[in-house]
Amino acid sequence: MSQPFDPVTIGIVSVSDRASSGAYEDQGLPALQDWLTRALKNPIRFEPRLIPDEQATISQTLIELVDAGCALVLTTGGTGPARRDVTPEATLAVADKEMPGFGEQMRQISLRFVPTAILSRQVAVVRGQSLIINLPGQPKAIAETLEGLKDNAGNAVVHGIFAAVPYCIDLIGGPYLETDDAVCRAFRPKSAVRPARD
Repeated sequence: MSQPFDPVTIGIVSVSDRASSGAYEDQGLPALQDWLTRALKNPIRFEPRLIPDEQATISQTLIELVDAGCALVLTTGGTGPARRDVTPEATLAVADKEMPGFGEQMRQISLRFVPTAILSRQVAVVRGQSLIINLPGQPKAIAETLEGLKDNAGNAVVHGIFAAVPYCIDLIGGPYLETDDAVCRAFRPKSAVRPARD
């Protein structure tokens, strides 16, 4: 029996000097894997990486994950103003195209919770047929920015960034991602929607 949903390979990268050196347990990778497993109906193969805040290492890791066939690469950590925070610079260095709307929307979401969201510098880029997005460092903030904000009835107050990810991946030639609407409803123009599958 054929698989009803396109398989997808997703790179998840936690950027942290302390976690990568074993000073404390990384929380970024488990948070990313948990959310994506709940949000996507597709069979997922994860390519996890835990690396220090070194610009060259981050850039090289992103290139390797794209070359390995990851349609989507999500990073967490290293997006603030501190001296060692270089994830955005490392991401922009490997970009074919910048996608500024993702960073703008993440800051809009986070500003609903903390005024220091204006200090975040997350970026998103396209490299080849891969979408690379920098996410915040805290597991709670990761889920908030991906999912967005909902009212008590479950209606979107502020759309999360993941609603736009599947269509973006369509446009750059990647697999057709199908989301669980209870977690995050993907938006596509009607002309881009495939018939529903079981």
